[in-house]
Formats: sequence, structure tokens, C-alpha cells
Amino acid sequence: MDRFRKAEQASILGIIGNIILLILKGTIGLFTNSQAMIADAANSASDIFSSLMTFIGNKIASRPSDADHNLGHGKAEYIYSLLISITMIILGLTVATNSIKSLINKEVYTFSIGLIIICIITIIIKFSLYLYTRKIAKEYNNLLVKANCKDHRNDTIITSINLLSIILGSIGITYFDSLVGFGISIWIILSGIEIFKESYDVLMDKSIDNETKEKVEALVKSHNNILGIKDFHSTPLGYKYQIFFTIEVDGNLTTFESHKIANHLEKEITKTYPEIYGTIIHVDPISVKRRKTK
Repeated sequence: MDRFRKAEQASILGIIGNIILLILKGTIGLFTNSQAMIADAANSASDIFSSLMTFIGNKIASRPSDADHNLGHGKAEYIYSLLISITMIILGLTVATNSIKSLINKEVYTFSIGLIIICIITIIIKFSLYLYTRKIAKEYNNLLVKANCKDHRNDTIITSINLLSIILGSIGITYFDSLVGFGISIWIILSGIEIFKESYDVLMDKSIDNETKEKVEALVKSHNNILGIKDFHSTPLGYKYQIFFTIEVDGNLTTFESHKIANHLEKEITKTYPEIYGTIIHVDPISVKRRKTK
């Protein structure tokens, strides 16, 4: 449960930080007509939604299995990540459209020292949130927190570029402001597509990675009383996987003996690999003589 508690803390901090930044960026952006700052404010609005979805998705995913959901609610994490990604893509397209219009119409903004101050505050807050969420994402392999971490990282870079455009604007290079606004929108869209793909893969039951599969097969084959492994399948359950496969054993063993081998192996695999939620093994008794003649 510590995994979900940490994710909840990360989402709450993200919501608080982004609300503050949205108010500051939105106010100064509208006051100065800076497209880059308005785009940055829109990005903060997206981050508030992302953090809120992280909070809700984490709450649902943390629920234990029940009669209606025998394997738990882990996939809620990916459903809400999918919502975050779609919102990011829509927002990015909107900001891109506004930036292009501003560039074509040759709109200019009013330089203000407040723009620089807001950028510096944003960089400090966002970089701190990035370091915090990166630690949690790595430790608990949580896609929702990982999505938030990417948001914070992106915002740090985006605002740094925004700061550069403001400095250039102060010396008369105002068109760079609209270009930065457009660049920010593309960054938002690409980040949204990346998160969408990760979420989609899990929701569409993407198989476990080949490296883990090969390790499991090697562990199975290390047992002398197991003559073969076949029909390996897997399905994601949130951030973990359930695997299914068949082992071949000596047909002369009793039913009790062959199933004892399978039960021991199921426990060993689940204990050895944290990313595996459960293991289901089918036993196929074969003729040892027939196998030797193959």
C-alpha cells in the first residue's frame, strides 16, 4: 500500500504546485499578451488535470480484489493515464493553433520583469517536483506517477526555453515568443502520444517483455524434473503480469507428485520476480521413452 500512498502524495503536491503556477502564469500571460507564457499557463492547466487523474486513478487502482474484480483494479492506473494523454494532445493542438495565428498576425507582447520572475519560480518548483516524482516512479514503477514526472520534466525545459524567448523579446526579437509557444505545444503533443502508447499497450494486454520471459523459462528449465515448457502466455494486471504456461513432466509420476512440482514452481516464480502478480501452470504428463526417441 506504500506504493499507492506515495503516488497520492505526489499527485496532491502536483495539484497544489500547478494551481499556484496556473494563476501566476495566466495572469502575467494575459496582461502582457505573451503567447509563450499563455502556452505555459495552458500546460499548467493540463498538469492540474494530470495530477487530479493521478489521484483518482491511484485511489481506484489501490482497491483490493473483490467479487466483481477478481484480479484487482490495477488497470485503472492505465485508464486514467490514457485520459491524461488524450487531454495533453487536445491541449497541445489548441495551443499550436493559437501560436500559429499569433505568428501570422505578427502579434507582439509587452515585456515585463514579472515574466522573468514567474519563469524562475516555475523552474524551481517544477524541477523540485520532477526530482520527487522521478524517485517514486523508479521505486514503485507507477505509470501515473511516471506520466506526472514527465510533465514536471517537460515543464522545467519548456519554461527555460520560455525564459530565453522573454529575454530575446526584451531586445526586440518578439517573433520568437510565438515560435516558443508553438514549440511548447508540439512538446505537449509528443509527450501525450508517448503516454497514450504505454497505456494502450497495457489495456490491450501486451505480453510481458522478452527479457523477463526468457528468465522465467530459464528458471523452469533449471529444474531436472521438468522435461519441457510450452504455450507461454501473459496478461498485464495493472503494473504487474499474470503468466500461464505448460510444463512437461514424466508421465510415470502420480498426479499428486506432478502437481506438487507445479505448485512449488508457481510460488518460486512469483517470489523471484516482483513484476509477476501470479503464475498458473498446466501439467502435461509425457512418455519419457517417447521423448528420448524424438
